[in-house]
Amino acid sequence: MPPPPRDLEPRLLRAFLVVADELHFTRAAARLYVAQQALSRDVRRLERELGVELFVRTTRQVALTADAERLVPYARRVLEAQDELIAAATGAGRALLVDVNSPGLVFERLLARARELAPECELMARYESGLTGAAAEILAGRLDASFGRYAGLDPALRAPLAQLPVRYEPMAVVLPADHPLAARTEVPLDALAGETVYAGAGNPRTLEWTDLAHRLFEGRGIEVAEPAPLAVGAEEFRRIMAKTRNPVLAVVDFPPMPGCVLRPLVRPVPLSPVSLVWRRGLVHPGLDALRAACEAAADALSWLDLPTDAWIPPMDAQIMTQRN
Repeated sequence: MPPPPRDLEPRLLRAFLVVADELHFTRAAARLYVAQQALSRDVRRLERELGVELFVRTTRQVALTADAERLVPYARRVLEAQDELIAAATGAGRALLVDVNSPGLVFERLLARARELAPECELMARYESGLTGAAAEILAGRLDASFGRYAGLDPALRAPLAQLPVRYEPMAVVLPADHPLAARTEVPLDALAGETVYAGAGNPRTLEWTDLAHRLFEGRGIEVAEPAPLAVGAEEFRRIMAKTRNPVLAVVDFPPMPGCVLRPLVRPVPLSPVSLVWRRGLVHPGLDALRAACEAAADALSWLDLPTDAWIPPMDAQIMTQRN
């Protein structure tokens, strides 16, 4: 008897099991979408590698040998383990963890639509409040996808990530309800000259947002507020806003906050470039559904159309024309 093989090709085991199920080479070949000669060749090769005879062939029937009957359950377990390995590698069968930044933002609607498109998948929301922080979580394997300003990531973070442009989101300011600019329905950017505006400075998870603020305010006489404790929740936001009185840079879909008003910025209309971001090579049906939901929304709602008086950093404009 030849020494046992060190490795067996899963294809040979699959051929063996299908013939064992059908006990008919022609029907087994049809199930595997291969020629009968190729199937017979694979079975003979497996017999040689194992050093046993697997089938008794006559002109009338095919029967399993005693060795084959003994090996069938082992072959099934090997192929089941292979299927489980592939599922683990591709993400099939596990929840897709999606960062939607903060409660109440548009990303929650995209996630809800993806759940409708892939009801067999579990897509779980996470709240990382910043793409820089979320990207680190993605690369550490603790998160699968997020939304935010891809161009604002450090190149070392950006390189292993893929992105799909989703939206140019108009920016806004959150103001105390009694702020002099609160009486306006929209705030010209020049009207913020002399103001100190909070834009997440000091928060290591939102570096891309603070960078966008610096680019927007440069040369306009608008200061970025010094680092402040991160306010989590509406009541904490209200308390900090009442204490500092600083306008807060936001987007037009920012959820309502007590004691505050949200006003769009105009002349020009500054845009926050938003991409769906995930780890390169990730395969998951939930990710496919999420990408489809983003593309459909971007198309239906013209999210990637630029207003005539739009402002966007040149580096973002270039990257937002790309997709992975």
